[in-house]
Amino acid sequence: MGRDGFIPDALNGANASYLADLHNRWLTDPASVDPSFVPLFGALAGGKAENIAKDHGDAAPSMARPARADTLWDALPDWAEKPSLLDEEVVKAREAAPASPDGALISAARDSIRAMELIRAYRVRGHFQAVLDPLNLKTAPIHADLDPASYGFTAAEMERPIYLGHFAEDLLPDTPAPTMHVLLAALRETYCGPIGFEYMHIQDPEKRQWLQSRIEADNWRHLFSAAQKQEILSQLTAAEGFESFCHRRYSGTKRFGLEGSEVTIPVLHGLMARASIHGTRSVSLGMAHRGRLNVMANVVQKPFAAIFSEFAGGSFKPQDVQGSGDVKYHLGTAATLQVQGRDMRVTLLPNPSHLEAVNPVVVGRVRALQDLDGCVGRESRVAHLAIQIHGDAAFAGQGVVYETMAMSELVGYRTGGTVHLVINNQIGFTTMSAHAYSGLYCTDIAKSVQAPILHVNGDEPEAAAYCARLAADFRTQFASDIVIDLVTYRRHGHNEGDEPAFTQPTMYKAIAARETTRALYAKRLVRERVVTQEEADRTLSDFFTRMDREYEAAKSYTPRREDWLDCRQDPTRLSDTPLREQPVTGISAKTLKSIGAVLTRVPDGFSMHPRLKRFFDARRKAFESGEGFDWATGEALAFGSLLLEGHPVRLSGEDCQRGTFSQRHAVLIDQLNQEEYVSLNHIGGEQARIEIYNSLLSEFGVLGFEYGYTLAAPDSLVLWEAQFGDFANGAQVIIDQFIASGEVKWLRSSGLVLLLPHGYEGQGPEHSSARIERYLQLCAENNLRVCVPSTPANYFHALRRQIIRPCRKPLIVFTPKSLLRHKNVVSSAADFSARQRFRTVIKDEPRDVKAADVKRVILCSGKIYYDLAAYRDENEVKDAVLVRVEQLYPFPTNRLAEALAPYPHARIVWCQEESQNSGAWHFVDRYIESAANGVGYNAPRPIYNGRLPSASPATGLLKEHERQQKELVASAFSAPIDG
Repeated sequence: MGRDGFIPDALNGANASYLADLHNRWLTDPASVDPSFVPLFGALAGGKAENIAKDHGDAAPSMARPARADTLWDALPDWAEKPSLLDEEVVKAREAAPASPDGALISAARDSIRAMELIRAYRVRGHFQAVLDPLNLKTAPIHADLDPASYGFTAAEMERPIYLGHFAEDLLPDTPAPTMHVLLAALRETYCGPIGFEYMHIQDPEKRQWLQSRIEADNWRHLFSAAQKQEILSQLTAAEGFESFCHRRYSGTKRFGLEGSEVTIPVLHGLMARASIHGTRSVSLGMAHRGRLNVMANVVQKPFAAIFSEFAGGSFKPQDVQGSGDVKYHLGTAATLQVQGRDMRVTLLPNPSHLEAVNPVVVGRVRALQDLDGCVGRESRVAHLAIQIHGDAAFAGQGVVYETMAMSELVGYRTGGTVHLVINNQIGFTTMSAHAYSGLYCTDIAKSVQAPILHVNGDEPEAAAYCARLAADFRTQFASDIVIDLVTYRRHGHNEGDEPAFTQPTMYKAIAARETTRALYAKRLVRERVVTQEEADRTLSDFFTRMDREYEAAKSYTPRREDWLDCRQDPTRLSDTPLREQPVTGISAKTLKSIGAVLTRVPDGFSMHPRLKRFFDARRKAFESGEGFDWATGEALAFGSLLLEGHPVRLSGEDCQRGTFSQRHAVLIDQLNQEEYVSLNHIGGEQARIEIYNSLLSEFGVLGFEYGYTLAAPDSLVLWEAQFGDFANGAQVIIDQFIASGEVKWLRSSGLVLLLPHGYEGQGPEHSSARIERYLQLCAENNLRVCVPSTPANYFHALRRQIIRPCRKPLIVFTPKSLLRHKNVVSSAADFSARQRFRTVIKDEPRDVKAADVKRVILCSGKIYYDLAAYRDENEVKDAVLVRVEQLYPFPTNRLAEALAPYPHARIVWCQEESQNSGAWHFVDRYIESAANGVGYNAPRPIYNGRLPSASPATGLLKEHERQQKELVASAFSAPIDG
């Protein structure tokens, strides 16, 4: 052996027994062997040389990595303490030791190291040769790293014992010196069978060692009892029977069946059963449309009759509940099931055709359930589990998959780990994997969050069921994500009317010749004498008999509320009268004072940033004088008052703790130790808690998360703040498919608040407009509340109204930027007082103006009001009245009519900063006309005043902006109004 610890390949010989004796001596006394053996024996024994040195004083030399051994020593595993050899092994080794062992010893040591390299190669790359494709269309070539010849082992040496000590004791228990033949067989059985394990990319040695021990010790082929195998067969029978029945009864009707991937059903049952044992009380499922009906029926136990009724055109909801509904394979359902003798609430969330869009919604819902349960720390999160069911092409192709995974370990979004199940039918729509993703597997994205990946052949039900157990155990143990890649196929086309052979002739020839998963597994159990062929056939026949009964029952099926209500859903919240009186949302002077006391105080010893002193001084002055409450203080009063009433508050967004414009400072950071202080959590009494999280730089994922949170926490005020209003563009799918339409499609109410900074300040086109027109275009059937409050108090009342009014509706708030510090954008204590409420319309009429003299009523929303008011005052305009429309939807027609009534001979002007093709103009035009008609206006059609149509939201030149702004403000008062 060379002095640097490297074993020359040229040396040969064999004496594993003598090496074992030398190894044992080193374990007893490290100083008794040549120091050059320390790295080798450290690997064989599983103990670091540094730890040996601690146990034996300074006898053991320090363990330095040899300079010449990059590939050799990189291949060694992480260290773990192992027991020493058995005494009888030591005796045998000493008796067999040769008188001059140098050549033999070096050769034996070389064999041990090469064998360890081979073992590690199988742990890292064994999945390349796993038998994963049930169609056998993909056969992986022998990977060089998995070939013993690559490590110098010849065919003649396959029966030679190789000393491994405890390096592979889980793989080959009680076999410290296996032959290469035995070792290779064990490695291939473990790592190259129907399961391909990817876990060696994980940097956490504890996770990696736990997985390695389980994978190599479990011997999953012998884990399942006869009763458990019969249960798997029964679940496959239900999965296949349902699809077969639907295919026969509803031929040509789209259902996006699970045929070819029926093993999904026993995998889900296995996950839930194992999770229940660990203490899980609720499971939230997210999935797209492929196999959704089967999961509804055979996992969540939605009545078969209900599904068949929907196939026949029946409604999924009671007739007395309004809503458009959705196609049956987008709907959600929920039930409380008995799993392993325990109650488990299982909810399948509704999802549109936007495939993975439901991912963040699911984890947001789970986080809400955990928060409501008071879950703190990763261990307590086990009670509520998220299971995401993905398609292979979508998992690789949809960015929201990564956005959701990126949240998995963040303090404001973690849920104790999600189990991801990829139904990998090896084809996306009509496209094979070569066109669908660039990596080796569709699951490669999961490596970014250090998630283990279990690839499994979908025609091996027991292997798949084992992966379900392992995934549930890993999630419980480490509170981390894990992925099951269920490699299957799709027996029919993308939908049941599609012809897949147009694009995939080879695959569909193989599928046509392939027996179903259930048929193959039934034959296996017959061979194993677990069931008889007659019993297997009767199970399927009995299921079809049951389906016939359910089919008949569907003809008279009537949905009940409990068939579609989710937990914590209140059907009374699904309706609201848009024009009714606004609820009283003010607070008492005592409440205002108690909140003010904490908002103006920092704890003793807290090192506050010196520049915040002026912020606190101004706030303290407002509470002392009762005047000058700014925007951030009005918001804090809304939060604090709801907390005192027992309603939790959650706010997330990019930089929202301080506020994008450094206006909020709801979370203070100690300048010496980085500790956080949230004053609103210290008001006192039995108050609820506020949680404020700076989000990752994600809009789609985070907004979906917060929407999901509201589904399970209707009594919490949940807000998402866009850094600038147009950042919400990146989350348009969540806005369109969930927030705006989720109630009418799926009967799921949400009180989510979107805070979208909006306003033209000459800073260019990117962050001027929150695209008011897009939200107004989505408004119908009283589905949203869209507000542009212009005072801190009205903003305060809008937030409190979200909880005070029992009907939950999403609230879109176009918040200001420059107005956050505007001297006139302030409110008084009286504006927050007990009898006050949200004002949908605010009329600003100077006292010295007579109604008969008014020639124009200028309507507006938001920031432009303050520009108009300044112009009016500077120019002493006496013939115009300003009216602010603070709520754009539901449009306050009656309140506006009251404001217009005194001026029937005036012309109405709508003034906005946005270009004519943007903003609120095209939405409010006819509403204004309706209000004017109602009070007898002579010229009810409003006149537009604002920027000309533009493809860009705003100019990028400050001088041009200032010119445009000056002109449009002046023209509101001076442009001709006749004709």
